[in-house]
Amino acid sequence: MADLAQQWSLWAVAAAVLAALTSLLAKVGLEGLPSTLATLLRTLVVGVALAVLVLARGELPPLSDLPRRSLLFLLLSGLATAGSWLCFFRALQLGPVARVAPIDKLSVVLVAVGGATLLGETLSAAQWLGVALIAVGAVLVAWT
Repeated sequence: MADLAQQWSLWAVAAAVLAALTSLLAKVGLEGLPSTLATLLRTLVVGVALAVLVLARGELPPLSDLPRRSLLFLLLSGLATAGSWLCFFRALQLGPVARVAPIDKLSVVLVAVGGATLLGETLSAAQWLGVALIAVGAVLVAWT
């Protein structure tokens, strides 16, 4: 059996649990703050935590050694993340977390479609059914 720390599914479940905590804690943390300031504060915490981790693991090579294409796409991903977080925090400020988070998770559906159309990834019929159920579930939770 593969080393437990190398199983993608374990990391994915951990990410889901932490993402749920992120939403719940952020909803409470937004009280009395503008959503943009709250997003900045959370982002600073993320940046510091990751900087400490990267430095502790000795994973910071000179930037000139990093592939330019990787840097470009990570820059674009970072901009998308910033936009997503700003929108998410504003939505959390205005609406109930139990309805905002499922709409945010429609990103799963968009990733499946994008992975198939842009990256050439394939999903089975059963997997596409799962993607459709995620979409239907998110709509039912958010708008009914």
